[in-house]
Amino acid sequence: MTEPKQSRSFTHVETWVFDLDNTLYPHHVNLWQQVDDRIRDFVSTYLKVPPAEAFKIQKDYYKRYGTTMRGMMTEHGVHADDYLAFVHAIDHSPLDPNPEMGAEIALLPGRKLILTNGSVDHAGKVLERLGIAGQFEAIFDIIAADLEPKPAPQTYDKFLKLHGVDPLRSAMFEDLSRNLVVPHDLGMTTVLVVPEGGQDVVREDWELEGRDATFVDHVTDDLTGFLTRLNEAR
Repeated sequence: MTEPKQSRSFTHVETWVFDLDNTLYPHHVNLWQQVDDRIRDFVSTYLKVPPAEAFKIQKDYYKRYGTTMRGMMTEHGVHADDYLAFVHAIDHSPLDPNPEMGAEIALLPGRKLILTNGSVDHAGKVLERLGIAGQFEAIFDIIAADLEPKPAPQTYDKFLKLHGVDPLRSAMFEDLSRNLVVPHDLGMTTVLVVPEGGQDVVREDWELEGRDATFVDHVTDDLTGFLTRLNEAR
């Protein structure tokens, strides 16, 4: 399902920028739930609070700072390397190869890049499991962003400058609508990837908002199908 909007097209796009988690694989795989659980465990152990209290702190920091890690760094002096190593030590086996999506990404004209709040190590494992690692020129992760997560404007600026990307000739695919505000303001065509209808997903209500926002140009619950239609229309 794709909801058409009166919005920017893709005819001018020469750089395709993709978020990673819950964007390049379906929400209902709930791979991120493993990371989420480990974040809670990290917060609980580090702050010496019960898991229920740690969960509240985790979600509060996530919403206020963009990532729980940024909140833990700012509020408690946590070292990013320790945090990232712990929370990304997960089982990636629930991810299945997606050669169809890989083929459609390959057909997109121009450059393809990853922009994620995760780590390069985690992103590499996800892309390898999906069988699409060879489709992307580079991964811009939280370390490259100097630990400033999306939706911080400076993170997008760093990404664009580092990789020489013209936002007026680019498209951004994301699962969180708030992470599309700055890209849209910069002139990028924006695509919100939402959960497939009827599938159970583990997300906060605010994470699923924004389908009708003015800064969201297109909405899809089937990224492969969306890319297929884009390629067919060319």
